[in-house]
Amino acid sequence: MAGGADSCFLGFDFSTQQLKVIAVDGNLEVIVQSSVQFDSELPEFRTRGGVHIHDDKLTVTSPALMFVKALDVLLEKMRNAGFDFSRVKAISGSGQQHGSVFWRKGARQTLNHLDPQKHLHLQLQECFALQDCPVWMDSSTSDQCQFLEAAVGGAQRLADITGSRAYERFTGSQIAKIYRSKPEEFSETERISLISSFASSLFLGDYAPIDFSDGSGMNLMDIFERRWSQVCLDAAAPQLAERLGDLTPSAAVLGCVSLYYTERFGFAPSCKVVAFTGDNPGSLAGMRLQEGDLAVSLGTSDTVFLWIRDPRPSTEGHIFCNPVDCGAYMALICFKNGSFPRERIRDECAGGSWERFSAALRSTPMGNHGNLGMYFDVMEITPPAAGVHRFNAEGQRVSWFEQDVEIRALLEGQFLAKRVHAEKLGYKILAGTRVLATGGASSNKDILQVLSDVFNAPVYTIDVTDSACLGCAYRALHALEAETGASFTETLRNAPEPQLAVRPTPGAQETHCEGNYTRGFRPGRAHAAGFRQGLFH
Repeated sequence: MAGGADSCFLGFDFSTQQLKVIAVDGNLEVIVQSSVQFDSELPEFRTRGGVHIHDDKLTVTSPALMFVKALDVLLEKMRNAGFDFSRVKAISGSGQQHGSVFWRKGARQTLNHLDPQKHLHLQLQECFALQDCPVWMDSSTSDQCQFLEAAVGGAQRLADITGSRAYERFTGSQIAKIYRSKPEEFSETERISLISSFASSLFLGDYAPIDFSDGSGMNLMDIFERRWSQVCLDAAAPQLAERLGDLTPSAAVLGCVSLYYTERFGFAPSCKVVAFTGDNPGSLAGMRLQEGDLAVSLGTSDTVFLWIRDPRPSTEGHIFCNPVDCGAYMALICFKNGSFPRERIRDECAGGSWERFSAALRSTPMGNHGNLGMYFDVMEITPPAAGVHRFNAEGQRVSWFEQDVEIRALLEGQFLAKRVHAEKLGYKILAGTRVLATGGASSNKDILQVLSDVFNAPVYTIDVTDSACLGCAYRALHALEAETGASFTETLRNAPEPQLAVRPTPGAQETHCEGNYTRGFRPGRAHAAGFRQGLFH
């Protein structure tokens, strides 16, 4: 292990509402955690939830200088608490995906000559062509999305190149909007960074390249060639390649921390800066997914993370380059109807009691006698549909189910949709597949049993508090070991293991195999009807 217990590795996360850091030692033990809350600790930036929501309610931005000052405050907090920066062998980090920072001409010179006697934010306050940067919550670029898709030959063609159809929050459309709406600021821009590469630039004292994994969330990068797509760049803005700079592997060591950090905080001059990445790729590293695994976050919205070897991009979901295996990919699928339908059905069919909800699951058979439901309380993302859709064993629409049947129909419908969409993107359930569950509903073993049965794989529970931070501390350690050929999994073999919660019920494969969805076998007629209605895809 790189350096043993005396050495340590830092993982930062520049997220929406706070800047966080985790330090792990060479034995993978977490030894320090700290954070800076933007709203309460940096009130001069007047953010709410870390952002500024503009009058049109569509434009959402964050002050670039706020992230810089947060780093000043965080490092001083650590120093005042007695943290020994000289132990740090490498750092990495993540940033909220899709957000961008526009550096003004001359900013590189300032980065190259930082004065260790002064705070970063005082030295960089004139370095941004845009004081407020677009972030992932922005949805003001519908016109630019339509133009980008048309320029490359349609939504599916754009997904085939970049891993996703055009999304308003993705960086390509945001850059196109700035180019057209703020031409002076754009012409003053020397470099456009993602929030992740912007953060690593602060540590390097120079412009850091965008990594393959976070670069996959821009609608600008060819994820298979791992280079900028010229047709996408041309559709966004002129001379964009030179403003974006080069791309880099996610495990690349970019250099050492700048003199600023060695003199001001006592970092070792040999401390390495490993490429920063996006928060979702960082979380994949923190959850330590392996090939064939998937992680399911069961929250207000449900999110599925997948490790994929041979992706098939779709107009639903996202494919990114994998942050810890340069030959693999990851997929991300978001389902807006998560805990709200589960809580509504609990209230309506189980008297508001999770115990009665669980008892209903135990009293109904796997496959639910062929009854299935899709419950979209709000307009769903995957697929774009709304309303409640119930089908009986004959595949006929019905207006109601008995209460116990309704409860199982809800969960099997939610989890079947996750499996179908995962397989549509190229996911394959392997012999060693694990389902890693997190979020509020992951504490309910009976819900997890349904999840296990639908995927015919064991379900493990994991604590993903600050998983992006932790994942980037792991990535920093792995980057030093990767030079010896060690894989990410090998490097982390002694990290805490997830806890086994449930195994699939015997017969799960036969009940939930794909043939049952598509051939109309019992219990599959309801599944087939759902397919015909477009409710699974």
